[in-house]
Amino acid sequence: MTAVPAPEGSPDAGVPWHFGDPFAEQRAAARKVAVVDRSTREVIAVTGPERLSWLHLVISQHMTDLPDGSATEALVLDSQGRVDTHMAVAHLGDTVWLDTDPGAHATGVRGGQQPLLDYLESMVFWSKVELRDATGERAVLTLLGPETGALLTKAGLPVPDQVAAGDDVIVRRGALGVDLLVPRAAKDDWWTRLTDAGARPMGSWGYEAFRVEAARPRMDLDTDDRTIPHEVRWVHVAAHVAKGCYRGQETVSKVHNVGRPPRRLLLLHLDGSPEVLPETGDPVVHGERVVGRVGTVVRHHELGPIALALVKYSVPLDAELHAGQDDRVVQAAIDPDSVPDATPGLGREAARRLRG
Repeated sequence: MTAVPAPEGSPDAGVPWHFGDPFAEQRAAARKVAVVDRSTREVIAVTGPERLSWLHLVISQHMTDLPDGSATEALVLDSQGRVDTHMAVAHLGDTVWLDTDPGAHATGVRGGQQPLLDYLESMVFWSKVELRDATGERAVLTLLGPETGALLTKAGLPVPDQVAAGDDVIVRRGALGVDLLVPRAAKDDWWTRLTDAGARPMGSWGYEAFRVEAARPRMDLDTDDRTIPHEVRWVHVAAHVAKGCYRGQETVSKVHNVGRPPRRLLLLHLDGSPEVLPETGDPVVHGERVVGRVGTVVRHHELGPIALALVKYSVPLDAELHAGQDDRVVQAAIDPDSVPDATPGLGREAARRLRG
């Protein structure tokens, strides 16, 4: 199969977009198993005896008691609780592995954006912890599909509860499937090994289609410079609401307990032709009013054109919406199954009972 590169300007430039038939690739992932090259992700290794207690102070996740062999997600927030960076986390042996989208950044303590590794290094101070850029050591491949476990066994790898190691590969249950952090120098060998075991090659188009279907946000596509974790379903998943001490924690706790996020991430079904679809950053309009922002736009093998969008909380779920601008405006409808749980926070519920 010949790999087709991603379009110019794509955030997935550098890895295959598809292999000639993106819908067949998606069907294979839905029914059997597919493998995706996600090797553009940046990898940071954190070691040292105080790695967990130090990370606990710096990132949004509860880390002090994270068991060996555990996987989770985490954020770096700015002082106002807005999301700077999202990362996947794997704790195995004496190392915590963080991997993020390329170009991950954080707001420095004196303002301004800096690469994520630079920010983390600036926060070490006297802690007994060491960080290194491990992007040259490890590359991420992801398996998706109901037959992933059988394929891992056939390829000689463990089927992890969360994180396991086998044959110099870190195997982690990820957001959509199973992520493999393979030695970068052997990435092509592992790709061949997995495809020979039965995984169909799938490009980033297919991975993104499943991500949008699952309403899983991606930094800088489905977020903007105002996004807080509650808007994009990262509370509990990547941001702990009870622990203190991390930057932005007051916003996380306050909105969770007594507030409501101004926007929420929803799945939109788009009534557009293959040639006319909105783009990331385009407005979502209700009547004459802009009520949201388009995030990732994809073509799904079953659902057709779909998108994630940050939409104002006050917008009715049955509203007739339009997404896009200029010559790419299309009708859009909210998928009711994508609406997150609206259970009020404890503080809001207590205030409601008091008023009642």
